[in-house]
Amino acid sequence: MHQLGHPGGGRGPAPGGHPRPGERAVKALSLMEPWAALIAAGVKSIETRSWRTAYRGPLYIHASRAKVDQKDPHIQRLLSLLPEGSLHPGFVVCRCVLKDCLPMDESFLGWIEAHPLEKLCGEYAPGRFAWVLEQVEPLEAPVAAKGHLSLWEWEPSP
Repeated sequence: MHQLGHPGGGRGPAPGGHPRPGERAVKALSLMEPWAALIAAGVKSIETRSWRTAYRGPLYIHASRAKVDQKDPHIQRLLSLLPEGSLHPGFVVCRCVLKDCLPMDESFLGWIEAHPLEKLCGEYAPGRFAWVLEQVEPLEAPVAAKGHLSLWEWEPSP
């Protein structure tokens, strides 16, 4: 088994998340749908990226407006994991904690093979990075926001 145990802590989403009172500029990450919704629903606890980050801490997940081919069989399989009405392109959908950023080495890639649902939800290959997410809290009402590339600063409205 990989050193992680279960990367996402084995927890589903916590109900009733809100942008936290007093939070000013917070880190956010934009993902295409359905991947943002899969995180908000507690299905996906690892975000896969081609780049690493040294950042650890609170992170808001934004669903970008970029379109995917919903006729693609892989996308259809991902969509089948979500309840109807789960997609919110152009909105911040949840808050989580970025616990770690791990290189996808041989050990990690061996570990992910034993977790087919998580593997289905990401791009796992040597040289990529696994962003381990915990404490996912879907927002009660998604908040409209313009996304950006890379990690970006989001200022929740009071």
